[in-house]
Amino acid sequence: MHTAVRALLDASPDGTITVAEVAERSGVHPATLYRRWRTPEGLVLDTLFDELSRRAPLPVTGDLRADALAYTRQLLADLRADRNLLLARTLAAAMRSGGLGFEELRPFVEPRLHQIQAMLAASGTTELDFQDVLELILAPAYTHALLDRPLPSDADAERLVDNLIAVLTHRRTNTSTHDSDGDT
Repeated sequence: MHTAVRALLDASPDGTITVAEVAERSGVHPATLYRRWRTPEGLVLDTLFDELSRRAPLPVTGDLRADALAYTRQLLADLRADRNLLLARTLAAAMRSGGLGFEELRPFVEPRLHQIQAMLAASGTTELDFQDVLELILAPAYTHALLDRPLPSDADAERLVDNLIAVLTHRRTNTSTHDSDGDT
């Protein structure tokens, strides 16, 4: 199925496909695809998230800054390529159309969410979670890309990661300050 979706996307001038096209190309009955993916956007998202997970797994070395920087550099490079920007556009279109809500998106997003959580856990960080990575790295990167102004440089990746580390440092400082206040 992923092969059929990718081939149809590559041939589509505007990045749209139909469930019927995927069914025909993959030799699967359309009802089977509708039952599992519900919408063309669901098919595209499943294919693109699968490609993303295989092509660009998150590093998990225990060094949060290095891992987040490697991840962010790869993300920004991917978003500068039109083919990869399709994920952001499809996600935005699916949310706007009402065809996919958060619960329908969960199966597509969860594998990446678990990878991000593993990256954070490997560094011993408990003060950050997926929401922080979403707000401080993913949202700015995807917003710039969707506005046709993808972030172009390693300096941008470093800035986004520095923001994440600054939030971590701030939370750790506040936690230790509150802990020491209770010791008196």
